[in-house]
Amino acid sequence: MKFEIMRERLVEGLNDVMKAVSSKTTIPILTGIKMDVSSEGMRLTGSDSDITIQTFIPAEEDGEQIIRVSQGGSIVLQAKVFGEIIRKLPTNDVEIEITGNFQTHIRSGKSEFHLIGLDAMDYPQLPEIQDDRLFSIPADLLKTINRETIFAVSSSETRPVLTGVHWEVKDGELVCVATDSHRLARRKTKLETLPEDEYSVVIPGKSLNELNKILDDNSDPVEIVMTNQQVLFKTKHILFFSRLLEGNYPDTSRLIPAEYKTEVTVNGRSLLQAIDRASLLAREERNNVVRFSTNSGNEIEVSSNSPEVGKVEEQLQAQSIEGEDLKISFSAKFMMDALKAIDGQDVLIQFTGPMRPFILKSALDDSILQLILPVRTY
Repeated sequence: MKFEIMRERLVEGLNDVMKAVSSKTTIPILTGIKMDVSSEGMRLTGSDSDITIQTFIPAEEDGEQIIRVSQGGSIVLQAKVFGEIIRKLPTNDVEIEITGNFQTHIRSGKSEFHLIGLDAMDYPQLPEIQDDRLFSIPADLLKTINRETIFAVSSSETRPVLTGVHWEVKDGELVCVATDSHRLARRKTKLETLPEDEYSVVIPGKSLNELNKILDDNSDPVEIVMTNQQVLFKTKHILFFSRLLEGNYPDTSRLIPAEYKTEVTVNGRSLLQAIDRASLLAREERNNVVRFSTNSGNEIEVSSNSPEVGKVEEQLQAQSIEGEDLKISFSAKFMMDALKAIDGQDVLIQFTGPMRPFILKSALDDSILQLILPVRTY
């Protein structure tokens, strides 16, 4: 196997697949990156057995030659070392040659490295996924959906299914829900390409986080293929596989209250900043609690009090307050996460009393819903 490649394109490809490679894997060959070179171009594959990322670098693009292949072949190279070497090579032209016993020679300018590779036959195969059950979402929308739900997944492994985001497709709509049993984030999206089947899968939050780092901020479609154990996200040059979480996701629709006693409409950004300021004093304590109260003059009071540090109070003008007066306490962090997901729009907050969960949504549309459990303070 022997070829020449432009260094910057190889670095880009390595950056993508390195996101799947973990140093803490139980299968030694997975600390490496698999490289397949043919006359069409080069495929790089990285995996930690939960997530697998494969990226393709074409031999020529827009009339420009990126890879000149003298002889094709496959090899697995230590990801960390190979990545560092390619990043630090002196020129933009890299020549890689593999001789007997997987001896790998990397040349660029006056510098030459010799690495010991591994047999690509020992590298696990990619999961076989049939392409007939797919739908697609623009990349920037997919990133937004992920950003608005991932933060609410559970970080504790006691109920593994809650460390993922529940994706449900039915009636031409994708509903994504994440909860850690103290708060819940739900995002609904109308799909333009309608899948024929209904799906209900739980995708690990960690996988979606890595996917967000790879996707571009453009409206190119990302094809999504679901099977029983795997989900595949396909873009022009990248395949991103993730295993799915097993177990039944709890039915969260029952948690969302149907009627409300108090409704507050307020500017999301100014409320976020007020809670951020109030949490400065709450941070010292472990639970980080902020109090929120309404009165009849369309004013909200946000306050926090920490006996050793001091206290803070701030009045905020709401656009409207309907219903009963209310005093409620909640985690500042949960509230700030929810407001960031709704992002700078006017926010409608619906309360059913001081000890019941309350809901935040954008005053403009119904696509994002955040639910938070209050904290008891006496």
